[in-house]
Amino acid sequence: MVEHHPQSFFEGPDVYELLVVFFLVSIIISFTCSLWEAVLLSISPSYMQVQLNEGTVIGHKMAAFKTNIDKPLAAILSLNTIAHTAGAIGVGQQATKIWGETNPFITGAVVPVLMTLAILLLSEIVPKTLGANNWRALAPFTIRSLDFLIKALMPIIWLCQLVTRLFNRGEKKAIFSRSDFLAMAQIGTEEGELDDREAAFIQNLMNFRKVTARDIMTPRTVIVSAPETATVREFYDMQDELVFSRIPLRGSDAAGIIGYVLKDDVLEYIVDGEENRPLASIMRPILSVAAGESIFELFNDLMRSQEHIAHVVDSYGSTVGIVTMEDIVETLLGAEIIDETDRIADMQAFARKKWRSRREALEAGAGSQAGEDAGDGGASATGVGSGSAQTSPDPGEPRN
Repeated sequence: MVEHHPQSFFEGPDVYELLVVFFLVSIIISFTCSLWEAVLLSISPSYMQVQLNEGTVIGHKMAAFKTNIDKPLAAILSLNTIAHTAGAIGVGQQATKIWGETNPFITGAVVPVLMTLAILLLSEIVPKTLGANNWRALAPFTIRSLDFLIKALMPIIWLCQLVTRLFNRGEKKAIFSRSDFLAMAQIGTEEGELDDREAAFIQNLMNFRKVTARDIMTPRTVIVSAPETATVREFYDMQDELVFSRIPLRGSDAAGIIGYVLKDDVLEYIVDGEENRPLASIMRPILSVAAGESIFELFNDLMRSQEHIAHVVDSYGSTVGIVTMEDIVETLLGAEIIDETDRIADMQAFARKKWRSRREALEAGAGSQAGEDAGDGGASATGVGSGSAQTSPDPGEPRN
């Protein structure tokens, strides 16, 4: 016969107190671990770099944690796992002592459900939301706490890192990609941190390497140029209004660009009375670039050579256009730079318009000639074949 001793007044509260202690300790530790994790993963590289530039201890520790993220995460997850496991065991044992015989439903169903809900809400959702939204204010506290925690749990962390290295043998990847910067510019615009012009500038800058000299050049068909054999006065008289500061010079083949002259030099020689000086004598060398060269490389080439104009050539060395530093700046800004002397904003569009006009004129002339030949009874049939219109390629489009 088992004798049951009545529980004293002081034994009951001890069991309840232990239940509450196990529960609170488990939830508080787990809450703190989730908070640290959210803050650590929310710290932006820009914030870390600012702290590094200021030379703060927090900045250097932050950089070390970000470089080897496995170490702080192993510390956080280790402590969090210990808290969850110990808390679940402790709460379960105390609940069994209290309700194991009198009300097993509470022990087997109510306590586990309440414990799970408490862990989900109080140690996962709430702390991670707080950490993600307030990571700047919590970053110093988190870094100092993790530094102490890593030292306290070093043996466990070392063992965890041995395991994680098996799954982390790939090459180190960049933190940011070009797509990330573009996305950040878009987000900054939506949140009001950047205006539309600033976002467009960043997007144009990120796409700098994709744009080629052919995309922004002034096509050959609309270039204002002069023959190298012309004199200063002859060139001046040919111009209704001298609006360009640099004038390309054509060689003997009348198609290739061999150099350029400055408008200021032309005007200076006219004022000095040297009107018969040939343009070739004051010609400056011009930089030649491939039509497929990116404007990022073109910009560097112009800066190195201290030039503002370049001669664009195709794969055969033939002139297809010219490009200037102003064209590059316009591409970066995403807008045409128009001054009081500019009459045409988009020279490529103007070249296409001229090409269409020539094509329509050629097609109209060919149709008229065909009608005359039909009226002559086909007497000039051979002339129709030999004199049929040939349309030139669009100067704004790539040539095959």
